[in-house]
Amino acid sequence: MSSSVKVLSAWRSPFGVRVLIALKEKGVEYEYIEEEDLLENKSKLLLESNPVYKKVPVLIHNGKPICESLIILQYIDETWPSHDNNGFLPPDPYERAIVRFWADYADKKIFEAILLIWKNAKGELVEQGRKIMKESMATLDKALKDVVRGGPYFGGENINLVDITLATWLSWIETAETFGNFKSLEENICPYLCEWAKLVVQHPSVKEGLATIPTQKVLESARETRKKYFGISE
Repeated sequence: MSSSVKVLSAWRSPFGVRVLIALKEKGVEYEYIEEEDLLENKSKLLLESNPVYKKVPVLIHNGKPICESLIILQYIDETWPSHDNNGFLPPDPYERAIVRFWADYADKKIFEAILLIWKNAKGELVEQGRKIMKESMATLDKALKDVVRGGPYFGGENINLVDITLATWLSWIETAETFGNFKSLEENICPYLCEWAKLVVQHPSVKEGLATIPTQKVLESARETRKKYFGISE
């Protein structure tokens, strides 16, 4: 029943969108609850559900909250296993560890780069953000080439934890590129990742999830927040 699964999130959160993609991929019905103001007016439900970090997303399953997006994705994978054994994590313990590593890497490095570019108009910190983003994309391109087994995704023929994690950053990567006036996903440097990006956005559950965070909408929202909190106008 949809009432047994609730997702507390915000529309532009890449961390929240990946939870929606995971639930769609598993065919799980859910109730979506929008957290309208994460910076100045967090809801009582959010504060009660995630009293430690006080942030989205939160998955509430049968009244029990689960926090942190990568943990939530693994919970979803374990709670609603795929009938065809195509889960978000492979069965082998070592391969699971490798997938977890790259999902964590994507989150940490991309988020670090985006914040540096988003919070600064120019200068050394912006250049540092550009460098981290470019290096991260090149590293992920190599990982995709080395890790993938007979398919276009990090999960091979099916999307896995890394695919879902990285796909939800695409709009924010483009936003950072606009703010920083650079390109990080280039065919001559990241050929495998560029091809992956074209394919993953057409995957049904990913396409449906990403429809909530189109690049232009994210860009406009990021510009407003950037101006309000960091005093940066383009």
